[in-house]
Amino acid sequence: MWYAALIRFIRRRIVLGIIFTLSLFYCIISFVHKSDYLNNDVPQIKRTKPFIWRSLQVHNSSADDFTCQNSVQGRTFIVDDRGFVCLRANLLPNGCCNELLSTTVQYLCDTCKPNNCCEIYENCISCCLHPNKKEMLENVLKKAAEHNSMLLASVSDHFELCLATCRTNSQSVQHENSYKDPKAKHCFGDTAPGSNSVENEVL
Repeated sequence: MWYAALIRFIRRRIVLGIIFTLSLFYCIISFVHKSDYLNNDVPQIKRTKPFIWRSLQVHNSSADDFTCQNSVQGRTFIVDDRGFVCLRANLLPNGCCNELLSTTVQYLCDTCKPNNCCEIYENCISCCLHPNKKEMLENVLKKAAEHNSMLLASVSDHFELCLATCRTNSQSVQHENSYKDPKAKHCFGDTAPGSNSVENEVL
C-alpha cells in the first residue's frame, strides 16, 4: 500500500506546483541562453582579394597569351569577359568571341527589360558588363556585404560578379516553385524581378 500513499503525495498541489515552477524556470533559462547565442555578432565574410572592374581590365589582342574568360556552358551562345556575345561556333581558341563577325555583339541588352532582368543568360552577362552598370553593381556588392553573402564575397572581378548575379536565385522565384517573371528570370540589378523600379536600358 506504500505506492498508493506515494501517488497521493505526488498528486498534492504543492508538489505539482514545485514541478511546474522548476519547469518554467528551466524554460526561461533555456530561452535566455538561446537569445544570447542568436544575438552574438555573426562573423563578417570579408573579401580576400581586391575586386577588379571590367573597365580596369586590360585586353591586348596583340599579345601571344591573350585569353578571355567565357560563360562556357551555353549550347548556342557564349559571352566572353569583354561583353561580346557570339555563337558557340564563333568562339576562338583563346576563349574569346570573334569580334570581327557581324553576328558578334558587345554589351547585348536586347532581351533585357528596364529592371535589368533578361530572357537569355548570356545577354544578361553581356549587358551587366556594360561600363555604365558599374554604379548599380557597386550597390549590389554593398547589399551583399550587408547581408553577408558568401557567394558575392567570393567573386574577384566584374565578369565573375555578372556570372553570379545573372544565375537564377531566390529573388527570381516566388513560393519557391515558380518564377516571378518566367520570360525574364536572369537578373543582375539591385531589384527583384517584377519590381517597378526602372533604370534606363542600354540599347
